[in-house]
Amino acid sequence: MEPCTPTGQYYSSSSLSVCILAVLEWDVPVDDDSQIMSLIQDVFLPINPRFASILVTGKSGEKNLKKVAVKLEDHIKVPVFEEGLSVECYDEYFQEYLSEIAMERLNKSRPLWEIHIFKYPTSNGAATTVFKLHHALGDGYSLMGALFSCLQRADNPSLSLTFPSIRSNNYMNKKKSVLELLSVFKNTVTDFTWSLFKSNVLEDHVSPIRSGKEGVKFSPVSISTVTFSLDQTVNDVIVGIIFYGIRLYMEGTNQGSGNARSTALVLLNTREATVYQSLEEMEKPETKGPWGENFGYIHVSIPEATNIDTSDPLEFVFEAKRMITKKKNSLVVYLTGTLIELMRKLREISKHIRGVIWKTSLAISNLIGPVEKMSLAKYSLKGLYFMVVNIPQSLMVMIASYMGKLRITIGSEKELINQKLFNTCMENAFERIYKASTKTIST
Repeated sequence: MEPCTPTGQYYSSSSLSVCILAVLEWDVPVDDDSQIMSLIQDVFLPINPRFASILVTGKSGEKNLKKVAVKLEDHIKVPVFEEGLSVECYDEYFQEYLSEIAMERLNKSRPLWEIHIFKYPTSNGAATTVFKLHHALGDGYSLMGALFSCLQRADNPSLSLTFPSIRSNNYMNKKKSVLELLSVFKNTVTDFTWSLFKSNVLEDHVSPIRSGKEGVKFSPVSISTVTFSLDQTVNDVIVGIIFYGIRLYMEGTNQGSGNARSTALVLLNTREATVYQSLEEMEKPETKGPWGENFGYIHVSIPEATNIDTSDPLEFVFEAKRMITKKKNSLVVYLTGTLIELMRKLREISKHIRGVIWKTSLAISNLIGPVEKMSLAKYSLKGLYFMVVNIPQSLMVMIASYMGKLRITIGSEKELINQKLFNTCMENAFERIYKASTKTIST
C-alpha cells in the first residue's frame, strides 16, 4: 500500500466525492474490441499503479491505495442503441448517456475509473470515448498529463507533442522595486482577507445560474460544449467572454438579475512547470507532489450589468483582466494552498472545500492541449474536452484547447439552467466582443 495524495484524501469523503470526465472524439469508428482491450491493458494500466489500486481507510481515518487485480470487464462500458439512426438522434443519446454516467457513483470496491465507448457517430466524431476518473487518483494536471502520455502525434509518432507556450506562475522570482513589493503585500492582504470572508461567510445570491440547493451535487446535470476558433488560450479575454455570456443569460431569463452577487471560483495549478511533464518527470521527488498536491484558487466577482443591452462588451474583458492581473500580483493563490494544507492536517479539509465551492456561483478551470493532432494506434483524435462532476454547484465551466480550437464545456443543473439558451448566450458574447474589438482596432 502507498499513502493516498492529499487531493485523494479530501476528494473521496462523505462531504466531497469528485470525478473528472475526459471526452475523446475520434475521426474513425472504434470497432476492434480486441485491440481496444489490449490498448487499455498495455497502455493505460501501466501509467501508474494507482489505476490498479483501491482506496482503503486506516484506523485513524487516513486513506491509502492498495494494489489489486483489475478485471477489465468491470471497467469497460459499451452502451447499445438502435442502429441506423440519424446523427442528430445519436447526439441526443450521447448527451443523455453522458448525463447519466456523470451522476453515477464509482464502485469503491474496485479501482476508481471507468472507460465508456460510444460507438455511434455524432456531429463531433465517428465514435467517442469517455474516461471517468475519480479525483482521488490525482489532480487535473497529473491525470490529463497521464492521458496525453497514452497518445502520440498523428503525423509522426516519434516526435513529442508540443503545447502553446505559457508563462511561468513563479511571479515572485522576478526582481521588484520597493513600490512593487508594497503593491504585492497590499494585494495579498486584501485578496486573502476577501477570500477568507467569501469562503466562510458571504454566500452568492440565488440566481438563474445558482439554485442554492444543499443537494445540488446530486441533481441531474447537462454537459454541452461551445467551440471557438482561437490559436491559443488567452485567459483574460476568455474569462471576459464567459462573464459577459453569463450576464446575457441571467438578464435574458430573469430581468434585473444582472446585478445579483455572483462569484466565479477560478481553480489554478500552482506548479512551476509551463508544459506537461512526462510520467518519469512527474514521479521525481523534486517535482513536489506529482499526483495531486499543487493547486489553489481565487475568487473573481462577475461584473454587474445594469443594462446589458447598452453596455460595452469590452468592459467585461477589461474588468476581467484588471481583476485577474491584481490577483496575479499577490500571493493569494499560494496562501489558499497553504490554508488547504493546514486544514488537511486538522482533518477539516473536505467540509472546508465543499463550503468554498458551494458559496460561489460557478467554477472555472482550464486545460492546454497539444497543437498537433493526436492518435492512439489507428485512431486519430478529432476533438477533446473535460468536465468535473459531482460538485456542489449549479454551473461549471471548463476550457480546453486542441489544434488551435478552444472548447468551452458547460456543466449545468438540468432543472435550473436552459442549456441551449446558455450556449447561445456564450456564442453571442464571443461575437459581440469580437466585433467590438475589431471596431476599436479599425478606428
